[in-house]
Formats: sequence, C-alpha cells, structure tokens
Amino acid sequence: MTSPLRLGIAGLGTVGSGVVRIVQTHADLLAARAGRPVTISAVSARTRDKDRGVPLDAYEWEDDAVALARRDDVDVLVELMGGSDGPAKAATEAALAAGKDVVTANKALLAIHGQALAEAAEAQGRVIRFEAAVAGGIPVIKALTEGLAGNAMTRVMGVMNGTCNYILTRMENAGLTYAEAFAEADGLGYLEADPELDVGGIDAGHKLALLAAIAFGTQVDFGAVELEGIGAITIDDIVQAADMGYKIKLLGVAQMTGRGLEQRMSPCLVPDTSPLGQLQGGTNMVVLEGDAVGQIVLRGAGAGSGPTASAVMGDVIDLARGVRMPTFGQPATSLRKARAARAAVPAPYYLRMQLVDKPGALAKVARVLGEAGISIDRMRQYGHQDTSAPVLIVTHKTTRGALDEALAAFAATGVVEGAPVAIRIEAV
Repeated sequence: MTSPLRLGIAGLGTVGSGVVRIVQTHADLLAARAGRPVTISAVSARTRDKDRGVPLDAYEWEDDAVALARRDDVDVLVELMGGSDGPAKAATEAALAAGKDVVTANKALLAIHGQALAEAAEAQGRVIRFEAAVAGGIPVIKALTEGLAGNAMTRVMGVMNGTCNYILTRMENAGLTYAEAFAEADGLGYLEADPELDVGGIDAGHKLALLAAIAFGTQVDFGAVELEGIGAITIDDIVQAADMGYKIKLLGVAQMTGRGLEQRMSPCLVPDTSPLGQLQGGTNMVVLEGDAVGQIVLRGAGAGSGPTASAVMGDVIDLARGVRMPTFGQPATSLRKARAARAAVPAPYYLRMQLVDKPGALAKVARVLGEAGISIDRMRQYGHQDTSAPVLIVTHKTTRGALDEALAAFAATGVVEGAPVAIRIEAV
C-alpha cells in the first residue's frame, strides 16, 4: 500500500479546525485524488481544552510547535498560527531544517521573511506552499505559477481584504459613516485583533507583495509597498464617486514600469460597471494581466474556515501527488531585487476639497493645478456649508509627484480648508 502523507498541524483556530474537518470528512476522496492517504499525526495549539468543533483525540499533541515540526511521524508541517515572527517562524525554520515541506496560510511571515525562507527550503530540497496566504479560497498562486507560467505578466491588481470591502460597500448600500460601518464589521468579528492590519491596508499589502514577487520574478519586498488605508474615506466620497460612475475600493496594484516595480495598496476609484466595481461584501477579486492571455478575473471568498482550509488542502494534495516547485515559481537565488517605483504610471485623480466661499477661490485652485502641469477633466461644486463649500475635481492623467506638488501648494492659497482628499482612478 502507498504510504500516507502525514501532516503536523500547528494552529487550531478557524483555519486549522477547517483543515482537520476536511481530512476527517473527505479521507477517501483525498486518497483517490492524491494517489495516497492523507493523515494527521499530531497537532499543536496554545490551549488543549478548547472545543474546536472537531474531534482531536486520535492525534498526538505537542505544546511546542517546534517540537511538532521535528517529529519523525510528520512529513509536512501545516503552519496556521500566524504572525511574522515568534513560533510561526521558528517552527517553519525547524521543519525545513528537519527535511520537511511546509504548507502555510501566513502572509505576514512570507512577506517579511519570504526570500530567506525560500532559500532555506531550496537548500534543503524542500518546498514551501502558501496558496491559502493570498485571497483565501481563490487559487491565485496556482494560476500565476502554473496556468500563466507562459506569460510575461504586465499587471496584478485586486481587492484582497474582505473586511475593507465589506465596510466600503456597507457605507454605500446603507448610507453608513465609516465609523458606523467599522463598528458593524467589528461586531461581526470581521476585524483582526489589531484592526489597523485590515483598515490600514497592511494585511492586503502583505498579499500584494507575495503576488508581485511571483508575477515579476523579484524578491518579495513588503517594505516597498505604498500603504494607505480607508480611514479617510467619507460617506460623501462614496456618494459623490457613485454620482460620477465610480466605486471606491481598497485596491492593490503591482506593475513593472521603466522606473521600477510599483506596488501600492490604497483606496482607488474604479468604474462601477467593471468587475471590481460590482464586487460586494467580504468577497475578494484578483485581476491578472499577461502579454499572451490578456486579462483574467478570479473571484471568491477571501477568508473563512472552509475557503482557506480548501486552499491549504490544495497545496497538501499537490505535495501528496509529488508536485514540487520553488516557493515563488522560480529558484529563489534567481529572483532579482527590484528597484521600487512610487506610483510611476500616470492616472487621473479624484480630488475633494473644502473651498472658502469668496471670489477667485476656484481660479486659485485651477492655477495651482496648472502650475503643476495638471489639467482638469471635470469639476463639481456642492451645497454651501456656512462660509465654505465642497468642490470635486477629476483631473486628466497625471503623475503622483505632480499631484503631491499641487496638494502641498494648496495650503498657500488661503482658500482651501483642511487637507484635500486625493484618490487615484484606476483603469480596469
């Protein structure tokens, strides 16, 4: 009989329990598809007595994830603890050193330490698989490393944090303020323990850095990702963007330009008729563009026990079948360090500002934009608020550098109250 592939599962939270459930429920199906049984030898978590909704009595227990990684009866460490350092990193390194493969859902670990871990794995002849680390149940890693391997990728973009998309769509559909939608998401348990990981774009930025490394053959570089969260988005922005035919999304974009690799995770306006514009709730969507295939769109659940555990098991089944490849789709030593480029590709921008209600105010704003080389496509003025009025401007294509120059100059005009809001309009 073919020997089983034996798993050691570190972390028994939502995803870990989901993996156990799939192995227990679909044992025959997994064996048929993998060509060998898939079993669990041992598990590890912070507490033993917690009810996780699945029976665990049949498995050995390790209090220390590193000890789990070193067990002789474990072929693959399934790391589901999370965190860029600490036990997750120590257990992963221990597993590789002990000659074991690793399957992980830990985007933070790989976004920070991915290059070093990939080199360590390949030096040992081992594999790190991480489909579950990006966009939950959407098989985007497999799409890039396998299905689109014959393409020179031109752009990767998408909505990669379901919590932010939930907040923005609730603001739009229910007329909620940001604070109200945030509180609702928190009450439903959608937010991380540190909410800034979600609403600050950090979680999604980790995912974008991993996709960029695969798509463009570069060393993963989370530090080069421009991050801007959704905290400054108001219900007025939502309504006014919709009035002009746009939706606001926290959008990740990575593309190689003549100046270097552009990686940014920030609020953007997208056409309301586009697939990204129509994306609702906590769903994720990733758009991949290659020179041969053109544009393809992947949509699905970006989080949750079932979808993420499904992605974990996809990696496990590949290992059981003997499918092996470098961590980021090509040997880690061949990945080049990319030069970082900040918003190098020109685009139109949406500007919202509060103008003092006095003669010549609009003319001063237009002059500042003109001096920065920015032309106006559309402009709207809304109802007065005491001595000022909100003004919306959509520019023609410009660079972020020129826009920043104009934003800095607005303060000297004496007609702009507070800090203007600037949101890129992304072509999709």
